[in-house]
Amino acid sequence: MLRLGALRLRGLALRSSQGRPSSAGLREGQESPPSPPEWKDRAETVIIGGGCVGVSLAYHLAKAGMRDVVLLEKSELTAGSTWHAVVGFHQPGSIRLATTPERVDEFKYQMTRTNWHATEQYIIEPEKIHELFPLLNMDKILAGLYNPGDGHIDPYSLTMALATGARKYGALLKYPAPVTSLKPRPDGTWDVETPQGSVRANRIVNAAGFWAREVGKMIGLDHPLIPVQHQYVITSTIPEVKALKRELPVLRDLEGSYYLRQERDGLLFGPYESQEKMKLQASWVAHGVPPGFGKELFESDLDRITEHVEAAMEMVPVLKKADIINIVNGPITYSPDILPMVGPHQGVRNYWVAIGFGYGIIHAGGVGTYLSDWILHGEPPFDLIELDPNRYGKWTTTQYTEAKARESYGFNNIVGYPKEERFAGRPTQRVSGLYKILESKCSMGFHAGWEQPHWFYKPGQDTQYRPSFRRTNWFEPVGSEYKQVMQRVGVIDLSPFGKFNIKGQDSTQLLDHLCANVIPKVGFTNISHMLTPRGRVYAELTVSHQSPGEFLLITGSGSELHDLRWIEEAAVRGGYDVEIRNITDELGVLGVAGPYARRVLQKLTSEDLSDDVFKFLQTKSLKISDIPVTAIRISYTGELGWELYHRREDSAALYERIMNAGQEEGIDNFGTYALNALRLEKAFRAWGSEMNCDTNPLEAGLDYFIKLNKPANFTGKQALKQIKAKGLKRRLVCLTLATDNVDPEGNESVWYKGKVIGNTTSGSYSYSIQKSLAFAYVPVELSEVGQQVEVELLGKNYPATIIQEPLVLTEPTRTRLQKDGRKS
Repeated sequence: MLRLGALRLRGLALRSSQGRPSSAGLREGQESPPSPPEWKDRAETVIIGGGCVGVSLAYHLAKAGMRDVVLLEKSELTAGSTWHAVVGFHQPGSIRLATTPERVDEFKYQMTRTNWHATEQYIIEPEKIHELFPLLNMDKILAGLYNPGDGHIDPYSLTMALATGARKYGALLKYPAPVTSLKPRPDGTWDVETPQGSVRANRIVNAAGFWAREVGKMIGLDHPLIPVQHQYVITSTIPEVKALKRELPVLRDLEGSYYLRQERDGLLFGPYESQEKMKLQASWVAHGVPPGFGKELFESDLDRITEHVEAAMEMVPVLKKADIINIVNGPITYSPDILPMVGPHQGVRNYWVAIGFGYGIIHAGGVGTYLSDWILHGEPPFDLIELDPNRYGKWTTTQYTEAKARESYGFNNIVGYPKEERFAGRPTQRVSGLYKILESKCSMGFHAGWEQPHWFYKPGQDTQYRPSFRRTNWFEPVGSEYKQVMQRVGVIDLSPFGKFNIKGQDSTQLLDHLCANVIPKVGFTNISHMLTPRGRVYAELTVSHQSPGEFLLITGSGSELHDLRWIEEAAVRGGYDVEIRNITDELGVLGVAGPYARRVLQKLTSEDLSDDVFKFLQTKSLKISDIPVTAIRISYTGELGWELYHRREDSAALYERIMNAGQEEGIDNFGTYALNALRLEKAFRAWGSEMNCDTNPLEAGLDYFIKLNKPANFTGKQALKQIKAKGLKRRLVCLTLATDNVDPEGNESVWYKGKVIGNTTSGSYSYSIQKSLAFAYVPVELSEVGQQVEVELLGKNYPATIIQEPLVLTEPTRTRLQKDGRKS
């Protein structure tokens, strides 16, 4: 008798790609699409795509008061990935199972990130797990991560409810109305063409699911998306399930790599196959989605999921006697890193996206609210840069997308370690000129397509990638690199920086409008922040005034196009006469830092590098061993140092000449892990950690860089004045921690007298005082130096003390104090 245990298929409602299963999709008696309302020729916002994400956005925009919201759907609402997801709103909770000690550590790691959010989640013991899910085989279960508010919902009902609400508030939902052409107009509006007519829109939002690539191609964009085949299995009635008095919680067996939940009186479970066995629908990328594809399915393939079926039967033994009544194999859309792409797109005016949702039903409500707030108020309501569509660029090829999507799907349930690296699709075309020289000497990290050294190893050291929740094989080598910079001189590859050239008759006015700091004089550099209208920190830039009206702007690798879009849109909106060029891929960058940095570089240039002639934060064009560079006297290490900007093709030669010149001084490499430890000791903030769109610059301790008294009415100035007048509620502080074999890295909960009162933003081991060090936000009344708090790490609270920052004075400060001491 071939049941689930032997993979017998009885009573299947399977179809080829031309059919649909009887247990999914439209049910008898459900509402057919209403008669189409009148057409609109003008719209504030046109949303392309009638899945749950697009309809949610239409609902939230209309409810918030936007007039003339139009949604265009090519076939009918919920076609695409939404419809095959199955079954009313159930809220039985969910349990993630830990069957290994590493997984228990992961749960503890997640809990310290949960505790400072208003999220109900607990680690529960095996006894409680068995109480909630009595059908489990408890032999291997060590713990569970329990979300009592979790559950599942019928996607059709959800979408139709949102559609009803959208219409109630005045939105027009038009279907079938496939978009055939998108034409941008000089004023930034769009002509959206369909067989039923054309709509002129102030903005368009691509929410087209697995048709999103086709929509993007209409305007010359190649969105990095690929459909993945995902299967799930539904059983017939199981007596033990039917006998239960309450619904089972949704189960996620992470080592078995599947989810399982109750479906009526049976069970439904869906596996995530390994990257070797999973199947991409690559033909759709090459040739497009087949015309007319909507609620169709793929042929099932049980061979791909056999090992997961067997794991599920071992964990839930009643499955061995169950009959399969249905197997669904439908497309879901993956981005390279599995996260959706949400927000405005750089390089195309008034084009927004809400695409790449592997879990659109889960995300629809939140994304609808988030995007509608952003569209209506001109800034994101909170920071979600990990979803920024501009995290990808020209380096994101189809081959890369396929490799990463395969990896991301296969890794869906692996342990998520801090400082995780994933290696599929690497390297991209975006490697620095030092890649070939350094790749065998270090552990590389992936930064916006670039490979950048994280840490270097010496002969005899463990060179493997060994992720861990505790200190691992890079801990000692990073300590050596730290000492290298503090005591001698080190070289770091900083080529992944985002780099923009801005010039033109209005360039100074544009930057004065965008930046809260003053504009540096010609030949000088400063740190500036672009703020949002609400006074939040949108970006941090290094601004160098190279010649009258010409500037070099530097930002972090992860915010390159994020920041460029903000600058470009401000230039257009204000009518500034400027030329903005992204020169990120044209320039390489080497950082040289440490007490001997001047001595080494002086051997290679005729330019006087002495402290009185080449001052801190000065920038000059010069030659290093006949190689032209733009040298800025600045270093994120806080030590004596220069950043050397040069043609990318000159990187290898420049590096070799600096290394040769520094042999007598004991020159060596250092990576970004050591850089992080160095900058934390100097109390340097990092964008994305200590400051972002969730924080204002005053609470982040950036007062020095914010010039509220400068004449220009920079973006966010008025909001910041109001924030200052009202007073701060929290403040960023520096903490030292007495830990054992674990260090903070950010997003951990901060406790005081048994309550969570804040969170860390970043952290590291301090090799100078041999303790852990962290930045954290705490209430103002608990922000005084000497205040005792606790920081939660892997389920344990460690004592922490607020210290006077910085822990280590910067080199310019030390030099100034020495000069002042000599004068006195």
